[in-house]
Amino acid sequence: MKTIDYIPTSKIERATKLVQTGAKVGVNYLKYYGEKMVNSDLTRDKLNENNAEDIYDGLKSLKGSALKVAQMLSMDKSFLPQAYVEKFSLSQFSVPPLSGPLVLKTFKTNFGKTPYEIFDEFNANSVNAASIGQVHLAMKDNKKLAVKIQYPGVANSISSDLALVKPIAIRMFNLQGKDSDKYFKEVEDKLIEETNYLLELKQSQEVVEACQKIDNLVFPNYYPEYSSAKIITMDWMTGIHLSEFTNKTPKQEVSNKIGQALWDFYMYQIHILRKVHADPHPGNFLVNIENKLIALDFGCMKQIPNEFYIPYFELINKEVIDNKKLFEDKLFELEILRVDDSKEEIEYFSQMFYDLLSLFTQPFQSETFDFSDEEFFANIAQLGERFSKDTNLKKMNGNRGSKHFIYMNRTFFGLYNLMFDLKAKIVVNEYLKYQG
Repeated sequence: MKTIDYIPTSKIERATKLVQTGAKVGVNYLKYYGEKMVNSDLTRDKLNENNAEDIYDGLKSLKGSALKVAQMLSMDKSFLPQAYVEKFSLSQFSVPPLSGPLVLKTFKTNFGKTPYEIFDEFNANSVNAASIGQVHLAMKDNKKLAVKIQYPGVANSISSDLALVKPIAIRMFNLQGKDSDKYFKEVEDKLIEETNYLLELKQSQEVVEACQKIDNLVFPNYYPEYSSAKIITMDWMTGIHLSEFTNKTPKQEVSNKIGQALWDFYMYQIHILRKVHADPHPGNFLVNIENKLIALDFGCMKQIPNEFYIPYFELINKEVIDNKKLFEDKLFELEILRVDDSKEEIEYFSQMFYDLLSLFTQPFQSETFDFSDEEFFANIAQLGERFSKDTNLKKMNGNRGSKHFIYMNRTFFGLYNLMFDLKAKIVVNEYLKYQG
């Protein structure tokens, strides 16, 4: 794969790249509408493919938060055209890496030494490149190590990147007024956290200690002595990415075993630790030769405060969902309904979230759940299509929900999609055996 010798880091350079990308998308639309005049049967498939290609190509050279947004969007399979899902999914673990000289420069800046002075062996060619950093193979005392190096300038460009993306997001999600700032602040704070590898090191060690008792779940060890604010070193873990594993159509009992480990891992974090790995995409999980799940990369951890956790999970209870008064009370607690809403807005959003939650909470309504249930995921896709075409929704104030929804919803979307890919049947409350 071609390597990158330079990443634009200044605001002007990055803004110019995004404007160029926007211009390409504009040309794609003009071409589409021109062809549509000649051929009325033309679908948007080719337009979506061209746009996805141009947006991804623009973002991958910027790295950092711009590419991270593409990665987040790729997890939301039910609400994006397939062309975008396929292209943006590449941002999870298939991005052009930094060149060797840029890697050596990063080491000299962080340790005052080259990697060859620190490790017994070091491969300057990246084995895995993603949105914020890339991974290299090293050897120390006959032990294989994975060394993750952060791209230059990523941390400093987060605020300016998001400022450029903000007007587009406001239009897409119909956000109104200053209230929308809390959502962008939540994303910005989390992305800034993800660029602090010392924080990631601490979080990784905490997760390993708390969750290593979960059956069929494996973690790497981490090495503080070979880590810094921009470089993190851990055991080299051998396995295949979860997406590659599911493409091989594994036996049902193996899918169930790995799916149960994944489900227990998330339920234990959410309900026991009240802090969750909010980045459940295939690039963060491997399956080893023993068919055990390997969990990697704990840069994005979301703390779940009580004032959000309690009403959020009370909405799993069918008795609450089906009780109009109780249901509305919870929606107000979660900032989905607002005190300045009109009667029409209260009725509209109450019905909208009743439909959403009645569907999304189905996995919690029985002792077991079968994530190979295609009807369940088809219903999610249909609901997404319904809301995308709803003209009333575009007229309403889109500032809905606590800021904590952003990463909690991302967590559940990602988890559900991974479980569907595995086609796993799981025991819902199996995680309870690990508490205490």
